[in-house]
Amino acid sequence: MDVAAARRTALAAQGFGRRKPAANNRRSILDVLTRTQVLQLDSVSAVVRAHYAPVFSRIGVYDRALLDAAAWSNGARRPRRLVEYWAHEAALLPVEDWPLMRWRMRRYEHGRWSGMRKVVERNPTLGKDILEVITEFGPLTAGEVERHLELDKPRPKGTWWNLSDTKMICEQLFAAGALSVDKRVGFTRHYDLVERVIPPEVLAREVDEADAVRQLTLNAATALGVATETDLRDYYRLHRSQTEPAIAELVDAGELEPVQVEGWDKTAYLRAGATTPRRIEGAALLCPFDPLIFFRPRTERIFDFHYRIEIYTPEPKRVHGYYVFPFLLGGELVGRVDLRAERATGRLQVPGAFAEPGFGTPRTAAALRDALREMADWLELDEVVVGAKGDLAPLL
Repeated sequence: MDVAAARRTALAAQGFGRRKPAANNRRSILDVLTRTQVLQLDSVSAVVRAHYAPVFSRIGVYDRALLDAAAWSNGARRPRRLVEYWAHEAALLPVEDWPLMRWRMRRYEHGRWSGMRKVVERNPTLGKDILEVITEFGPLTAGEVERHLELDKPRPKGTWWNLSDTKMICEQLFAAGALSVDKRVGFTRHYDLVERVIPPEVLAREVDEADAVRQLTLNAATALGVATETDLRDYYRLHRSQTEPAIAELVDAGELEPVQVEGWDKTAYLRAGATTPRRIEGAALLCPFDPLIFFRPRTERIFDFHYRIEIYTPEPKRVHGYYVFPFLLGGELVGRVDLRAERATGRLQVPGAFAEPGFGTPRTAAALRDALREMADWLELDEVVVGAKGDLAPLL
């Protein structure tokens, strides 16, 4: 398989190159999840929260409240379809996949990292108190738990419990599967007992680690189309010792086929049933945490596109900007666009627009102009204001 075919296979698996649905409804949004499997969560809101953007990239303008309802509303008529957990970092995933993470929850019983474990050790009863408060009062933020426990009042010097410790223990209980996220308000988690968030039939399902890892590896292969072991491992942050036997079993079962991709130094695995279109049409702006590109080594291997987020780079040292969206056109990454949504002024700011070699053309600029206008409309912004940085800026 040549790299161009691998690229088209990967794009098709992620839902690109398809005709956008005429009606952007709940079903269209959930269809994106059947392809990406996860939507990464991130607190940066320079343009729009990270989990909203991949859906827009694939189906165009849609009502973000529909995604909110799928993730953070639960009723008899419209049951919760997505749930938060540590998949590829913090992420939304289909609620039926929650049992596939039980092995990780057991590993996180005392926290995800050593600093969290130390907080648990110095607050041996705080977890129990948090669970009792949430049991009694329902979904709460860490700050609300703090107030119910009266930990927000002035305390004698040397008191162990403080706001950060309460938040840390809430996060430990979330990682361990005792709490889940009922909803978010202003991106703040409202924790609730897991049995009040996860449907009973899903909560009751037990999956041992080997079976869970094999299914997660298959999910990753479904989302990626064609992928190396490293790619498959990264998608759910698995370990090589887990994915290698899972891949071997999936190959034996005919779910994966080993293939050689031109220029790749590792064996790739083609998902059974994956399609390789003759061409990929259309344009899309990809947020930095889009599942198509969130594993940077794969992005470089497939698209010959070296990409690093520059949020934490001092401004004078930034090459392309603070929050840069790669621009996908005709199945290739052809540019980079630094974006800001200024909601107070109704402007989508474009401080910089940069073409990849060979793509600084009027065609690229015209397609990008349309993509920016569509994004502005989706975000209910009136103007697109283009700055001076980058070789695409004058063409825009």
